[in-house]
Amino acid sequence: MADGAMMPPDEFVPGRDETRRFRDALGCFATGVTLVTIAGKDGPMGFAANSFAALSLDPPLVLWSPAKSSRRFAHYVGARHYAIHVLPHDAQDLLARFARDGAGFDGLAHRHNAEDVPVLDTALARFDCVQYATHDGGDHVIIVGRVLRAARRGGAPLVFSQGGYGTVSPLD
Repeated sequence: MADGAMMPPDEFVPGRDETRRFRDALGCFATGVTLVTIAGKDGPMGFAANSFAALSLDPPLVLWSPAKSSRRFAHYVGARHYAIHVLPHDAQDLLARFARDGAGFDGLAHRHNAEDVPVLDTALARFDCVQYATHDGGDHVIIVGRVLRAARRGGAPLVFSQGGYGTVSPLD
């Protein structure tokens, strides 16, 4: 190849035999990292998710997609109210708290919003939602929430790309 010429992409058909390659291709898209919280039957619960997206300004709608295989799936798909926290770049330790068998909210400073959902004031942005709709999404469910309230503060976001965490800053 001549200098400056790009190699052609590694093309494949996604399927059971190509799961790793498909995940790696999806990983090229950097996503923000969020923590979705609910008031569970046994106390506050948190779920790390990078499947968050803005959907509509009017009405104000956002979405996220929990995996059906998650042990906490039924709690989240059944939650009427929840809060989505956009995490700051220095919040990786928070993710470990909400991983399988992590400490969760034990000893973590938090408060409750008007719908009794646990919220963290350390998020860059927070969207307090009421469930608006759900849709099948293969091995995930797409949960659409109507935003009741939003909050925002400055800072750089935590992002996930190609199997690792990092951050971004706006270009000039």
